[in-house]
Amino acid sequence: MDDDRPVRIGPWSRRQRRVAYENDWLTVWHDDVTRPDGTPGIYGVVHFVNLAAGVVVLDAADRVLLVGQHRYALDAYSWEIPEGGVPVGETALAGAQRELLEETGVEAVEWRELARVHLSNSVSDELAVLFVATGLTHGTATPEASEALETRWLPFDDALAMTLDGRITDVMTVVAIGRLALARARLSNTGSPGIPG
Repeated sequence: MDDDRPVRIGPWSRRQRRVAYENDWLTVWHDDVTRPDGTPGIYGVVHFVNLAAGVVVLDAADRVLLVGQHRYALDAYSWEIPEGGVPVGETALAGAQRELLEETGVEAVEWRELARVHLSNSVSDELAVLFVATGLTHGTATPEASEALETRWLPFDDALAMTLDGRITDVMTVVAIGRLALARARLSNTGSPGIPG
């Protein structure tokens, strides 16, 4: 719905907001704004209906579970941690658990939050919550019919190397594996807790 009430957003002022595009997953707002320097302008904001959640899954051999799929927007194949959308009314943890089970058939006993990150904060309000999960049991995956997924297990250091050399570019995966690697380094160097949370 269009909104004509002026709204202060930090040093910005939004004079008018209208919906430029909308579907079940996102809304694109076209905002008429006054910039911090006082000049008029426009701003496009992509609002996501769902929260994003992802999980670094570690088995007893310190291997990471990755999910591979072709990403339409990039026209490229992508290896990622299990991740997906969390609808309103579902917690980030419940959504991550559901996505993990659906995509891979894996369930985990122990879950810890790694990070909360905004995925593209210059144009989007999308928030992601990232977890690490251990204590695994294996079942049958039930991905959505529209998804063509494959899974693979890699040693943690190999998955980390993929985030560093560009073979993994998915931001949730890069951040989650990197955050876990930093936490482990801190643990080995200082004795401080290795996983936040």
